[in-house]
Amino acid sequence: MTNSLDFQKILDEIEQEIKPFYGKGEVANYIPELANVDPDDFSMSVHFLNGQHHSVGSFEKTFSIQSISKVFLLVMAMKMEKSQLWKRVGKEPSGNRFNSLVQLEGEFGIPRNPFINAGALITTDSVVHNSDNAYQLILDFVRRLTGNEKVGYNLDVANSEIEVSDRNMALAYFMRSFGNIKSDPQDLIDIYSHHCSLELTTLDLCKSFLFLANNGAVPETKEKIISSTDTKRINSLMITSGLYDNVGEFAYKVGLPAKSGVGGGIVAVMPGLFSVSVWSPRLNSHGNSVIGLKALELFTDKTGISIF
Repeated sequence: MTNSLDFQKILDEIEQEIKPFYGKGEVANYIPELANVDPDDFSMSVHFLNGQHHSVGSFEKTFSIQSISKVFLLVMAMKMEKSQLWKRVGKEPSGNRFNSLVQLEGEFGIPRNPFINAGALITTDSVVHNSDNAYQLILDFVRRLTGNEKVGYNLDVANSEIEVSDRNMALAYFMRSFGNIKSDPQDLIDIYSHHCSLELTTLDLCKSFLFLANNGAVPETKEKIISSTDTKRINSLMITSGLYDNVGEFAYKVGLPAKSGVGGGIVAVMPGLFSVSVWSPRLNSHGNSVIGLKALELFTDKTGISIF
């Protein structure tokens, strides 16, 4: 299916066709450090399981992946807690903003899914509770997935996020009141803010998600990260909850399991074939990259490849 397609040509075409969308949307300036980017920057990469890859734009630039890191924490928490994790967090779309407190009261402190902020605080709490040094454990894990030892935290972004973390702190304390948070909320928010500050290029991001296109194994090293069954489950959660309350529109127009972040990144996988990522900082009202959404829509339209 892919042999007849010129993917570099397709990415070059997308880079031209997204130009009318420049200037639309706003950067995530509620985290002050995220406002210090070129709002009209853009990069896009696709990486195949066989090692072939293509990129366009500022693909050598790193950016803060923000909520995309929630996928890494989910994987780590699933490995640590196995089925017990799902007693603490659900598997359903929330239908609300990613940082909403609304549902927690009626649902006894159990977040709807692992990709809203409350759910990611649960998975982060799981990693914190089951490790001696969560900062290093998370960093080592992402470095293994990317094959890049230079991947690191942006401490300026992490500290900026901590300074405006009142709502996340409220979520943590509220869930703790139901017994669903085990660690100290202030320590938890510090680690949560750090993993959201991880900086990757679009090509790094593609490589870090390839295991989700490969039945849970890193193609290059053959390391089995998670089981095939858990890979299926994580991909299903990305389809239903990976783009906040914009997920239905994304499934309709793009049709790939994906996760976005307010740093402007989106990464998606096509099981058995590739991962594809986009970065452009201007966001729509749901917190997703305006250009990233359009670029991925064009990508699946032009290639004819989606899970549907």
